[in-house]
Amino acid sequence: MKLRTQLVVLQSAIMLVVIVGSGVAAAWLQERALRDAYLDRMIGVAYSVAQLPSVIDAYDDADPSAVIQPIAETVREASDVTYVVVTDVEGIRFSHPNPERIGEVASTEPDAVITGDLYTGRQTGTLGESWRAKVPVFDAQGAIVGQVSVGILESELQAAWLSNVWILALFLAIAAVIGVLLASWAASLVRRRIYGLEPEEIKSMLETRNATLHGIGEGLVVLDEAGAIVLCNDAALRLLGREGDDLAGVPVAEVIDAQLEPLLADAGEQQLVLAGERMLVVRADPVVVDDRSIGTVLILRDRTELDAALRDLAGARDSTETLRAQQHEFANTLHTLGGLLELGETDAAMAVIQRAGAGGALAALEPAHGILELEVAALLLAKRARARERGVELEVRADASLRPASSPSVAGDWLTVLGNLIDNALDASPGGRVEVSLDDVDSAGGRLVTIVVDDDGPGVDPELREAIFGHEVSSKQRPGGLTRGYGLMLVRRVAERLGGSATVSPSPLGGARFTARLPVESDAAGTSPAAVSPAATGAAS
Repeated sequence: MKLRTQLVVLQSAIMLVVIVGSGVAAAWLQERALRDAYLDRMIGVAYSVAQLPSVIDAYDDADPSAVIQPIAETVREASDVTYVVVTDVEGIRFSHPNPERIGEVASTEPDAVITGDLYTGRQTGTLGESWRAKVPVFDAQGAIVGQVSVGILESELQAAWLSNVWILALFLAIAAVIGVLLASWAASLVRRRIYGLEPEEIKSMLETRNATLHGIGEGLVVLDEAGAIVLCNDAALRLLGREGDDLAGVPVAEVIDAQLEPLLADAGEQQLVLAGERMLVVRADPVVVDDRSIGTVLILRDRTELDAALRDLAGARDSTETLRAQQHEFANTLHTLGGLLELGETDAAMAVIQRAGAGGALAALEPAHGILELEVAALLLAKRARARERGVELEVRADASLRPASSPSVAGDWLTVLGNLIDNALDASPGGRVEVSLDDVDSAGGRLVTIVVDDDGPGVDPELREAIFGHEVSSKQRPGGLTRGYGLMLVRRVAERLGGSATVSPSPLGGARFTARLPVESDAAGTSPAAVSPAATGAAS
């Protein structure tokens, strides 16, 4: 059975049950109202006749029926009841619709005479089953001298009731027909709203959509017209760092740090945004149904891993170029040595050897440095090579110290902060000088690593010293107008996540000094820099 047929049948069945139930209840209530109305009329007629002085006085006549019968018939016809029967205490009739029954004993008990009070109920008499009321007749002294019985046949009651019920049934039938038509229209409307699909088709499409939505690697976020999240797939929750959360109804601005209005206004454009400490590329596309825009879908791609790979590639390229330059340097030195030895200038040759020392662009850090974390030492070497290539003097202060990290994630945080601060300083000081200081101390709350990077660039305007850690705030512009301002924002986020801080202040070099304080849980395995020999320091570097 098709969905439309099911809807029509179910709605019609429900409607018919309601209509039939309501009709039966209405008919029953109408029958009760009709019966109560006749009962009130019969009681009123009975008391009226029982209290007429002419009726009461007629009980003392030799032929009471001569007076009572005309009165009873007149009242019966005027009140539209079946009969008005007046009897004495023995039940002998003084009035009856059939005059031949006058003088006979009534076929039912004189209940009002027996009880002295009103009696109502169904009884079967000479005219048939009737709904009746009986009241006693009292004389002037208050003694019961007879009763008045007023009734209407049940058949007449049923006829009166049926004369009204057929009108109710007609209206109910009309309502049923209209209801079926409306049910058919509603079923058609529902079918159009679901694009004419059957439940099995909808189920199959939903299962396919869920499998596709949650199986793809890119993050998908569907927004309504107000910018609230309607749907997220698993990849989007992972990229946003909200795995296990239900983001339905949450404004997108609470999970993505970016001004999305320009992106939403220009469909197909991409924008770099920050979600937590993860860098994402976002593209917005409108969701159009029946030529009507009902929202927007955001496609999220992870830029963090790509940036890390690009940094590694850049480091390898820098190392290659430096090695190539070092090869030429060593070749020149060897040629010089060969010429001096051929000339017999051994002292001069020894001086060249002593001057060269352990030189080269990839020379290790000075033995006095206590940087024992290998990844950080490697980063500093790569940044020094890059600085030389750009004509910047990058110096690591002699008192720098850093013990090995307690976990790879801690080392990763150090690399993120130090790398971004050095890159920022190199950009700010072309052809200038950059100094790096690392301090690793034990405090009451645990271990505290302080990273300080100074440059001799133009510095940071005092009004921007707080805002520069915000979203897309930068004093520099990339070629082509590309977006900047994420590095320092990432530095502050990492620092605040660790319970530390990131600040900027004037530098003694004349530019800016960026300071990042990164608390670390106490590392029992950490080795004090003072306890490490210079040889170990050089090997670690």
